[in-house]
Amino acid sequence: MVRCPECNQKWDIYSPWCKPCNSKHFRNDFNNWTSGNNEIDKFIQDTQLNTNNYWKVIEWIPYDRFKDVKQIGKGGFGTIHYARWIDGSIREWDIENQRWKRYFNDDGMEVVLKKFDNFVNFNDVLNEMSIHLKTHGEYASPKFYGITQDPETHKYMMVLDYAAAGNLREYLKINFNNINWKLKLQNLWQLSSRLMDIHELDIVHQDFHPGNILSGNFESHMQISDFGLSKIIGANSNNPEKKNIFGVLPYIAPEVLSGEEYTKAADVYSFGIIAYEMITGFPPHPDIPHDEDLAIKICNGLRPKIPFHTPKLITRIIMRCWDARVTHRPTFEALKDELYKYYWDYCNYLEVGIKQDSEIVIQIKKAEEFSANHESTNSTTTTPLNYQTHPQAIYTSRLLNYSKLPKPKNEENFERELEELTKSFSHITTNDDIDEF
Repeated sequence: MVRCPECNQKWDIYSPWCKPCNSKHFRNDFNNWTSGNNEIDKFIQDTQLNTNNYWKVIEWIPYDRFKDVKQIGKGGFGTIHYARWIDGSIREWDIENQRWKRYFNDDGMEVVLKKFDNFVNFNDVLNEMSIHLKTHGEYASPKFYGITQDPETHKYMMVLDYAAAGNLREYLKINFNNINWKLKLQNLWQLSSRLMDIHELDIVHQDFHPGNILSGNFESHMQISDFGLSKIIGANSNNPEKKNIFGVLPYIAPEVLSGEEYTKAADVYSFGIIAYEMITGFPPHPDIPHDEDLAIKICNGLRPKIPFHTPKLITRIIMRCWDARVTHRPTFEALKDELYKYYWDYCNYLEVGIKQDSEIVIQIKKAEEFSANHESTNSTTTTPLNYQTHPQAIYTSRLLNYSKLPKPKNEENFERELEELTKSFSHITTNDDIDEF
């Protein structure tokens, strides 16, 4: 039995953290720091007093505790800076030395500093911080270490875990040729699982695209970032600005473009576009301007073209996600179950040679045969990502002020094709036994 060495209270074996003792240590330090903003001070203090494990501790971090700060990215609502945190993050209380033990090495801890642009409302900053804490509790987002302040601009910055592999868009650009079907299925399943966790908290992301999918290593895990537009369902329902549309146009659901409220189903639509990109390597609509004309076409059913040799089970998933009929889209729970079955079947086939008659295994083998033949007969094709991006194809979040867009509908033959796919594989369920290997 694990007990606190200070008060002898029993600990959670999986999270050796004594809430009463650690809350006391945090409270004793409240007079030794301030962010200069009462709301931020209270936010940090409330979090420290109520956390049940070190994983969710945040703190005020003076800016001079960072070194090697440099800008590494810019999004729709702020800039991202790389830094090394000299002290590192809190782990546990050191009774002997009466101070916090921390994670760090000789070079400090790698982190990113997220600085918000001037036009971002302060309440929205607090909202993002609050939602980030909730989602990180489910490991769906990068760890949130604390808050600091730029001494020159006086802008507050979130201190977050550094994702060494960057975002999914950049990863696909560089590595797509080396991504096999096992990893594609794993990433699709894991991403659906992350969104399921977020939706179970009654949070909708509202700005879901590959630039907001991060990883330290895309071969093992992915996390979702940038909750600046996210909201808890039901919160701020009287906000007069709720009709403002922010985001990356090709990933925004048509019903949102036409003025309807953002729902969980809109995140599912975005997942469908992302799934297409993960399977093909191509971003949606790279060769045309991302303007009002494209928004109209999306509302009228325009979708990226799925290559015909894509496994039909995956094609069916993607089409169901971006169906203009909102109620026909699957939930992330259903997507997670279905994708996990495909991933597990394919792993069984690769590892021990069973499940050879699994439909997903048969379809992937056909897709691989097509790709191999295509590459061998077309020596001029050096990469499947050899595409031109239109100068007005914008893949960062922005305000989109379109009005009077048409009511969403599917393209002609879409529903018939989807119905035929559904009938063809109606015998496949996610409730089949999953064999271990």
